[in-house]
Amino acid sequence: METILDVVAAGLLLGGIFALIAVGLSLQYGVARVLNIAHGEFIMIGAFVAWTLYTVVGINPLLSLAIVGPAIFIIGFLIYRTLFNWLRIKAPSPAAFEGNSILAAFGLLFLIQGIAFKIWTADVHGYTYLASPVNVGTVIFPANRLVTLGFAVGISLAFYLFLARTRLGKAIRAAAQDPAAAGLMGVNINLVLALCFGLGALMAGFAGVLLSMCYSLWTTMGLQYTVIAIIVVVLGGLGSIVGSFIGGFILGIIGSVVSYFDPGLSLAAYYLIFIILLLVRPTGIMGK
Repeated sequence: METILDVVAAGLLLGGIFALIAVGLSLQYGVARVLNIAHGEFIMIGAFVAWTLYTVVGINPLLSLAIVGPAIFIIGFLIYRTLFNWLRIKAPSPAAFEGNSILAAFGLLFLIQGIAFKIWTADVHGYTYLASPVNVGTVIFPANRLVTLGFAVGISLAFYLFLARTRLGKAIRAAAQDPAAAGLMGVNINLVLALCFGLGALMAGFAGVLLSMCYSLWTTMGLQYTVIAIIVVVLGGLGSIVGSFIGGFILGIIGSVVSYFDPGLSLAAYYLIFIILLLVRPTGIMGK
């Protein structure tokens, strides 16, 4: 029983990060219609900037959330306004835009990865923060994992409330359901789509900072998190923020169970789940 509790608890801690990662990609694809293959690179940049701020400047990683998040939001917003918005205007159809945006995102992936390699090299980096053990019942966790889970859940819930309760959130949801009708109702579609992409990058930046507190970092780490985000988004249902949140925890628990038997099979298990989902229920848990 104690072993089961350890595995499930570890899965919940991992799932909190997965949920935060997937919420950003769900917004970018569900509203802005950009399957951002470079999503993981924003996570990697957030993690390395937090590492730099902590090891060089001495800024607390939790405080760096207030620095990294807005900075990456601005970068994501400008990328959409200059690159993806131009592709959307020039594309003859929404399907053509989605295809072109994927190709552009691949180019963005290698561009960001190359810049990061020049700055931080290919070495593995990391730092120690809140690594002291904490007893939760019969289970022992590093304090940084619990703090990471708390912040991941808190940020995700705050973001959901923003979408559900604010006027801008309603405009975003309207643009996701029917961009043409939302535009006729006075919604500035170009601005909303850019905001969605920027907010997705913001979530990725937050996730990167939280990841840096618990795991080692390297400049090619982004792609594996992009794959995980895509799987979680499909598991939860394309465009569903709640579904991405639930799917993140489900995948985290599954990954923890597989890692208990063989850590090297966790990514393979994620791919297997992805294939089964596409065959059995491509709409996901909350998808329509």
